[in-house]
Amino acid sequence: MKMLQEFKAFAMRGNVVDMAVGIIIGGAFGKIVSSFVTDVIMPPIGLLLGGIDFSNLALTLKAAEGDQPAVLLKYGMFTNTVIDFLIIAFAIFMVIKAMNTLKKKEEEKPAAPPEPPADVKLLTEIRDLLKKQ
Repeated sequence: MKMLQEFKAFAMRGNVVDMAVGIIIGGAFGKIVSSFVTDVIMPPIGLLLGGIDFSNLALTLKAAEGDQPAVLLKYGMFTNTVIDFLIIAFAIFMVIKAMNTLKKKEEEKPAAPPEPPADVKLLTEIRDLLKKQ
């Protein structure tokens, strides 16, 4: 029973929950970027290069024989994956850069001057009262 309680305490810590949310959002973001690269970026690039469909580019290492499928080196899919990675890496770089900029602005704010001790405050009030007379 104690082990179950320890696991519950571990799983419900803020860092673990934040990490889980990040992984889920990251997975969804990865699918969006993959679709963006495959469906939006690569068709115009293929068109510019003479109507090439990158996802179908492959080098046949061994032809199909009977029930055995062909052995292919799919460099077109690899190209799509590399472009996916570059876009995701750039997007993450921009998010981190924005967070660092916000953090810098927060650090640059001048700290409030420390409040004087009670006896200094009292003496200041007495001085101000004496000046009025």
